[in-house]
Amino acid sequence: MFYIVLKLMAYQYIVGVGGVIASLLGFVFLYYHSLVRGLKKTRTDSMEVFPMENCVKKTGKGEVAGTTDIIIVGAGVAGAALAYSLGKDGRRVRVIERDLNEPDRIAGEGLLPGGYLKLIDLDLEDCVDDIDAQRILGLILYKDGKNAKISFPLEKFQSHVAGRSFHNGRFVQRLREKAASLHNVSLEQGAVTSLLEEKGTVKGVHYKNKSGQELTAYAPLTIVEVPSYFVGLILKNCKPPLANFAAFILADPSPILFYPISSTELRCFVDVPSQNVPSVSDGEMAHYLKTLVAPKVPPELHSAFISAIEKRNDIRTMQNRTMPAAPHPTPGALLIGDAFNMRHPITAGGMTVALSDVVVVRDLLRPLHNLYDASAICKYLESFYTLRKPTASTINTFANTLHKVSSASSDPAMEEMQQACFNYLRLGGVFSNGLSALISGLYPRPLSLAFHFFAMAIFAVGRLLLPFPSPKRMWSGTKLIWVASGIFFPLIKSEGVRQMFFPLTVPAYYRAPPL
Repeated sequence: MFYIVLKLMAYQYIVGVGGVIASLLGFVFLYYHSLVRGLKKTRTDSMEVFPMENCVKKTGKGEVAGTTDIIIVGAGVAGAALAYSLGKDGRRVRVIERDLNEPDRIAGEGLLPGGYLKLIDLDLEDCVDDIDAQRILGLILYKDGKNAKISFPLEKFQSHVAGRSFHNGRFVQRLREKAASLHNVSLEQGAVTSLLEEKGTVKGVHYKNKSGQELTAYAPLTIVEVPSYFVGLILKNCKPPLANFAAFILADPSPILFYPISSTELRCFVDVPSQNVPSVSDGEMAHYLKTLVAPKVPPELHSAFISAIEKRNDIRTMQNRTMPAAPHPTPGALLIGDAFNMRHPITAGGMTVALSDVVVVRDLLRPLHNLYDASAICKYLESFYTLRKPTASTINTFANTLHKVSSASSDPAMEEMQQACFNYLRLGGVFSNGLSALISGLYPRPLSLAFHFFAMAIFAVGRLLLPFPSPKRMWSGTKLIWVASGIFFPLIKSEGVRQMFFPLTVPAYYRAPPL
């Protein structure tokens, strides 16, 4: 009896200390957040939409320059959304997309609540209507027969604010239709072969149109969006274990994710170690999924999962790649989308980052009435790389960290970290609420991410030291902290510590628009 009471008191002590630390960091975070909001408000209040100057000139090759303000290469989520938002601001936008048919991808099917708020900001929220999009209110985490329910913190928002999941192609087509509805936005099918550069400044693009004719398009600013290419399959005629919740299974050898993409279909993603990817064509992948993955699938989805595996032609693979955003200041050009920044797709944060970037670019371009001073515009747009960092880096780092923690490992410290993550979420209160705010993309704050990650590590160490610390347990705890640091610090270093945590100290943050 005394042992149980002592263990309970020690457990409460760990949670209590974590709560005190959370309160202190929360105060710092709120002060920092209020300062950032104040500066952003001052910045956006000074913005207005200026009338466009009609700077038309002949190029000598018979091409007309000046009839287009901005060329956007690629009409994916970011490209189409940006075309619409810039067109609404009065810009003359030309979009060149390799294939204007409905995309058929196994990625880009989940939009976090934070991403939905960006759609509202861009006046694009109706693009999730009439495509059988499913509302997502949170996710359920499964491990060893137990589960932890994580609800998104939506109480302060209107009832329609939630995550969405859908067929990517349907959503992209709605965005394209919305952009094309503006008279000053044109969408053209064509393959861009190269950027047109003169003395280090991008002046436009060379491309081949649908019929193969080689053409040149000119604009003072070219924005390039290039799409990227987990084993994915679709479960037919079934529902998720809990309506409006995605299901995330912490399993060995790899995590498994289920979420609805229509009223009758579930997408299943299985993370497979890149060095051991079985072949789909010769049946190795189907055997891998049946023998190693199927036993970990929730019972209510098992039969649908087996049925999906048997349709071998419907099993698709997608390479997972991560790429921290690095500035590419080029006069006359701006790079956005997956060609610029990628993170692991495990949290479905890609579209939220892309739409957040669109909002930043739109707000930066609004006060500009002349885009022809390429060097001045390039210097001004360097602020894009700083302004996007707190949101984008938080979502990127969280996704890559979660993937590393949730992946099976022979290291006992990693296994303990995974178990601690699961138990930490089951604590509820500030612990699970803080993480759900990060997962949802509603409050992507770097300080909050750092606090919860190391609070989780300290919680794991506390579990190891109970009921009484011993040299062996203390060594295990030290090793766990070392492993946790080895996950987190390289990720934030690659994202840029200063830009991520202290963007107000970066001179580019305050860059004023050129006159």
